[in-house]
Amino acid sequence: MKRLKLIPVIIALAMLAWAFTGFSEKYFDIAKSLDIYTTLFKEVNAYYVDEVNPKKLVETSINGMLDQLDPYTDYIPEEDLEAFSIQTTGQYAGVGALIGIVNKKIVITNPYVGFPAQRSGLRVGDEIISVNGQNVQGKQTSDVSALLKGKPNTEVVVEIKRPGEKNPISFKLTREKIKNFQHHLL
Repeated sequence: MKRLKLIPVIIALAMLAWAFTGFSEKYFDIAKSLDIYTTLFKEVNAYYVDEVNPKKLVETSINGMLDQLDPYTDYIPEEDLEAFSIQTTGQYAGVGALIGIVNKKIVITNPYVGFPAQRSGLRVGDEIISVNGQNVQGKQTSDVSALLKGKPNTEVVVEIKRPGEKNPISFKLTREKIKNFQHHLL
């Protein structure tokens, strides 16, 4: 009688083992392939006749892998993730001010009301001298804009030269999420 009760349990265990055989074989193959890749990658870095760029090798191998899939699957490197997020959502973290070039100088052209730049006291016409200690004189507005943007709730120090003031003034601002301002023509 006990033997008959064990038969359904044995059958259930056999079916479970059979169901997971394909599953475990797939992950064994993945682990084996990753081990081969890691070993080869280390060998190339250690013994290749010329110096190699490890980051470039990994990026090339990732792109080669994704090329085997559909055209919509893409790899976005970490350094490009913020720009991708801005492009797809229209939101970013920044100080809330437009900047432009006036007389070959980077200046605040519009501090948005209610955002960090305006609340801290930055004004139209303030010339930006440095961002986080990095001199920005002679830089492109896109470069300065990239320095002003960052993760929400992080601080950025902006040093400006204000018309009529003798000494530069420093402002410590906390970046906030900013909805991309777009003007629509009706």
